[in-house]
Amino acid sequence: MDLRRIMETVNMIDNENLDLRTTTMGISLLDRIDSDSDRACQKIYDKITTKAENLVKVARELETEYGIPIANKRITVTPISLIAAASGDSDYVKYAVTLDKAAKAVGVDLIGGFSALVHKGYQNGDRVLIKSIPQALKETERVCSSVNVGSTRSGINMDAVKEMGQIVIENEKINPLNNGNLVIFCNAVEDNPFMAGGFHGVGESDVALNVGVSGPGVVKTALEKVKGESMDVVAETIKQTAFKVTRMGQLVGQEASKRLGVDFGIVDLSLAPTPAQGDSVANILEEIGLESVGTHGTTAALAMLNDAVKKGGIMACSHVGGLSGAFIPESEDAGMIAAAEKGILTVDKLEAMTAVCSVGLDMIAVPGDTPAETISAMIADEAAIGMINNKTTAVRVIPVPGKDVGDSIEFGGLFGYAPIMPVHKESSAAMINRGGRIPAPVHSFKN
Repeated sequence: MDLRRIMETVNMIDNENLDLRTTTMGISLLDRIDSDSDRACQKIYDKITTKAENLVKVARELETEYGIPIANKRITVTPISLIAAASGDSDYVKYAVTLDKAAKAVGVDLIGGFSALVHKGYQNGDRVLIKSIPQALKETERVCSSVNVGSTRSGINMDAVKEMGQIVIENEKINPLNNGNLVIFCNAVEDNPFMAGGFHGVGESDVALNVGVSGPGVVKTALEKVKGESMDVVAETIKQTAFKVTRMGQLVGQEASKRLGVDFGIVDLSLAPTPAQGDSVANILEEIGLESVGTHGTTAALAMLNDAVKKGGIMACSHVGGLSGAFIPESEDAGMIAAAEKGILTVDKLEAMTAVCSVGLDMIAVPGDTPAETISAMIADEAAIGMINNKTTAVRVIPVPGKDVGDSIEFGGLFGYAPIMPVHKESSAAMINRGGRIPAPVHSFKN
């Protein structure tokens, strides 16, 4: 690497908020299954604390050696509904507590995998895990939960959609911030290093190291140099920038895997914002030429951004995976927050935007009196976008008790704060209460 490229990378880190957003170790727990839940939990704790013992240490060494900040160190595990089903327990809270203790023991920020996959139906372990989510999140600090309710191949499990709306409301009654650690998916991926939706899929190796790279500020700075140029130039600039950022992620990921003695999984290049000034996906869209994110043209600009990021990442690394695109949370992104406060960015517009980018309605704060059926309907809409478009979509929605439109909620840390967004008052209850399944779309039958 020549001096010019070295200095370019240093500038990205110092002035443009470039970081390695997460190093996430995925650990399979399939060999920890036991009909005695106490034995199973002990074996789970032992494996996590053994395999991830040096994860934080190695990450810090690489930060020092390469000068690249690694913001988060995380773990994902096999969906607990699959592991705990052999126990016959009536709740799985002890499994969540075990994950939490293991995460604290090795010093990681978060651990994902208190999860269930119910896109085509429930097994008993799924039912128990879902009912355990509110208490599990209440009793833990670092555990993240996710439920996959639909897929392009199977359609949407509307019984699960209804139940997850009720779970969100149960979380609200305990602590609304707990919903920040719960994601409801369609087409969940097995190698996602980002939280709260990460889990280690059954098709993954025993232990793998995945990395998530982010750099909204880097992309925005690059676009400032091509003001007034055509959209072709804008797309090419984003692609070249994503290439550089992904190369950095691959370098760190491969070296971390080597030192930890585990498989290198994937690089997930997702433009994940933070509340920090200059680290906003909304600001990228505005640099492209929008007066404010949320106005007409936002969806088109986001579609181009997401596609260019993927093209640059795939050219840079043979193992690009996870979500790889752009996150558009209502909170966490200063530009999104400002547009929501002005009423320019609405839930309906965010829903349209999720048709062309990563994830979905992310960290959306809504009035505390929002009915469970309305939450379920929001989940169903997002799942439908994912199912029809053969992409991952998700909902992380946070009803806030005692708050209404015009108020806001402070999450703190990376989550920032969020204005309460209006939702439609007209009821969706009759549809949600039908239950059953929405069939898979015809284009899913490709065999």
